[in-house]
Amino acid sequence: MRLVIQRVSGAKVTVDGHIAGEIGAGYVALVGAEEGDTIKDIEYAVGKTAGLRVFEDAGGKMNLALADVGGAILAVSQFTLLGDVRKGRRPSFIDAARPEAAEPMFNAYCDALRALGIRVETGIFQTHMEVSLVNDGPVTILIDSRRRF
Repeated sequence: MRLVIQRVSGAKVTVDGHIAGEIGAGYVALVGAEEGDTIKDIEYAVGKTAGLRVFEDAGGKMNLALADVGGAILAVSQFTLLGDVRKGRRPSFIDAARPEAAEPMFNAYCDALRALGIRVETGIFQTHMEVSLVNDGPVTILIDSRRRF
């Protein structure tokens, strides 16, 4: 599972002109499920997302987690995170999980975060979405459950 986590002061996702999900301070989590991902990959991604300490404490150090600041997550499924551009200029998405496998994995990721008491808003799976956000910092973190970077 591959994620891009952006610390935001606010974000929303719109589908067909209607807001599907919206948060104030917290994270936008772009989530890509990979072929062969298992519950272990989901658990790793959830643990890293919930445990990230990228909010500033009173001393100005990135030392606080999402729960410490009462933040929320706007999670958006994004298979293009698995795009491979090592050969040529057109991305190959062969490593991305098929929609019938990716959707339950994305939902399990969101449900596991909710089980930790985190408010999670989402886009709508397999639709064209417009994501608007204000990246706070900017702070952007990459997470890969297979630890390739």
